[in-house]
Amino acid sequence: MSDSDSLHLDGLMEAIRQELDAMHHVREEGLASSRQMIRQASLAIRAIHRHEFERAAESVQDLRRQAAVAGETIQDHPAVYHVGFLHDALKEYAEAALTLALVSRKPLPTPDDLGVSAAAYLHGLAEAVGELRRFVLDSLRREGQAPPDDLLAAMDEIYAQLVTMDYPEAITHGLRRSTDMVRGVTERTRGDLTVAALQRRLDTQITALRDQLAAAPPLP
Repeated sequence: MSDSDSLHLDGLMEAIRQELDAMHHVREEGLASSRQMIRQASLAIRAIHRHEFERAAESVQDLRRQAAVAGETIQDHPAVYHVGFLHDALKEYAEAALTLALVSRKPLPTPDDLGVSAAAYLHGLAEAVGELRRFVLDSLRREGQAPPDDLLAAMDEIYAQLVTMDYPEAITHGLRRSTDMVRGVTERTRGDLTVAALQRRLDTQITALRDQLAAAPPLP
């Protein structure tokens, strides 16, 4: 091929290289931000289970800011945005925020409030049910604390709503499997609360019988 027939690829390849360099840079930034968000969400969940709700709320606010920055960083690169790592981070953030609202008995924030997609929000809501189970069991182990039956009602309602989200898996990122998990977790928690209630009733009856026997006059 003569010089006059050259494909002149140098300029074209340089433009493509610059575009790919930009995508790679954004991807690396997005990955780093996502890892940080997942760590922060884990800290928020841990604070919730320690009843450090103020600290958990601060972590959730930090997550909100991180999510906004991460979204702005990669919003102009759809190929990077839809890879999946940001969805996972936003799901963890939503889980922390929703768990905090549920155990604090406050209204649930909306996807717009959190700045997350519908799919990330629904997955976060599903994962929050698992954290509610842990919160319920921890409460049962604390002597003198009333069983949090209202949280079981919340778990029931979440499942009842999630099961109606009958959309293709490509849209919901596999929500059906998470919904099945919610059902199992809710039923196991119901069983644990039932056993605990029966045990409390039995303990009460035993205590009452012991008191009656102690108060009864001695046999002749």
